[in-house]
Amino acid sequence: MKIKRLIYISIFITLGIILPMIFHFTGGANMGSIFLPMHIPVFIGGSLLGPISGFLIGLITPIMSSFLTGMPPLLPILPIMIVELSIYGIAIGFLVKKMNLNIYISLIFSMVLGRIGSGISVWILVTVFEYARLPNNPFIYIWGAVTMGFLGILIQLIMVPSVHNYLDNYDTNRIANNRINEVNN
Repeated sequence: MKIKRLIYISIFITLGIILPMIFHFTGGANMGSIFLPMHIPVFIGGSLLGPISGFLIGLITPIMSSFLTGMPPLLPILPIMIVELSIYGIAIGFLVKKMNLNIYISLIFSMVLGRIGSGISVWILVTVFEYARLPNNPFIYIWGAVTMGFLGILIQLIMVPSVHNYLDNYDTNRIANNRINEVNN
């Protein structure tokens, strides 16, 4: 991996730690579950940098956030978020960068895949590890997460494509302008 890519990954991980802190400080611990601020940098980073970088952002962000801020809590939420956000990052990166799909379609499909991953994580925690503080039915967990985070999902549907398109066009325009300047000089 190139240094520039590692720096971009680090920036998105940092945003994934700082955004939830802002929400928690201004509105309490439940603000993270309502607005889902950690998800946004994972989606944007994956869509701009590709599946491997998106996976790394989704994997590292909740772990670093948990150890630095205590959010998400180690059990049961951290393992669920690791799976969910890793899937978000790899899925949107693959769909946008490798399959060349529209950002909106890629985002929605990635959201669905990530929620399926979180449901599987809940099922594993409940059945394999006999973790009793989660609902026995993963669909109940997913439904609760979606209804509680509905506002965050709406924000993601507006913000992620907008930021992705802006940054993607900014980078393309910057490169084109640099080439024009090189030719003119």
